[in-house]
Amino acid sequence: MTEKTIITSAVTGAGDTTEKSPHVPVTPKEIAEAAIESAKAGAAIAHIHVRDPETGSLSHDPELFREVVERIRESDTDVIINITAGGGGDFVPDLENPTQGGQGTDIQTPKERHEPVGALLPEICTLDCGSLNFGDQVYLGPAGWLREHAVMIRESGVKPELEIFDTGQIRMANQLIQEGLIDGDAMYQFCLGIPWGAAADAETINYLRNRIVEGASWSAFGIGRLQLPMVAQSALLGGNVRVGLEDNLYLEKGVLGTNAQLVDKAVDVLQSLSIEPMTPGEARDALNLRTFEK
Repeated sequence: MTEKTIITSAVTGAGDTTEKSPHVPVTPKEIAEAAIESAKAGAAIAHIHVRDPETGSLSHDPELFREVVERIRESDTDVIINITAGGGGDFVPDLENPTQGGQGTDIQTPKERHEPVGALLPEICTLDCGSLNFGDQVYLGPAGWLREHAVMIRESGVKPELEIFDTGQIRMANQLIQEGLIDGDAMYQFCLGIPWGAAADAETINYLRNRIVEGASWSAFGIGRLQLPMVAQSALLGGNVRVGLEDNLYLEKGVLGTNAQLVDKAVDVLQSLSIEPMTPGEARDALNLRTFEK
């Protein structure tokens, strides 16, 4: 029996990358097309952020999410939609008054973070499981906010992907599960190599996967040049994988790539290990996803 794994394509993200690569999708049409092209290349899941069509910067506008989701659903390409619900967590202390947020601060309440998910009912959404020194800013995810957000996701019927950026966050995720705030088999995503979170290496993956709850599924990704090596490491250790321009812009040193090309490359890596990518249908079954009427 052929071993299989799930590929997620994280097609745009929220980072300041649009000026670094012409391939980063910005408009809802471009983001939807990137998701569709990724699916045709072998991705079962498309992970969606949205951007301001005029500036290319991060946006939380529910109507932009709606346009992306509707374009994907109206296409003839099957792909599982995974909407970010982790936006609006960036805190940069003001130097004059560190109790206040300075330039770059972007905070949303759990209710605001959940709004596009509750309105559009994707099959999956993210739930970032804690706070983190995220580069030069702090990503805020207090425990009380996580519990509140987990309840809203559970009541919507959408499956949360538990985002783990550091080792302590696996404990928070497991606590949410223990408290009954996560329905069904848990789904974890190990987000590795981000300054200053968990390292992108096999030792860290092993540490995290050995601490997930019984019956759960997991995936791991690395950023930048570690993206494709982490595809191999995660798959060999029994996990699912993620690629895409949210995490890495390059096919190889000095060569910018598209989302579909990165998925193609991931498929090549997997097949060299005698592992095949799952179809969206197979991934739905493997993850026990609830489907909603479009």
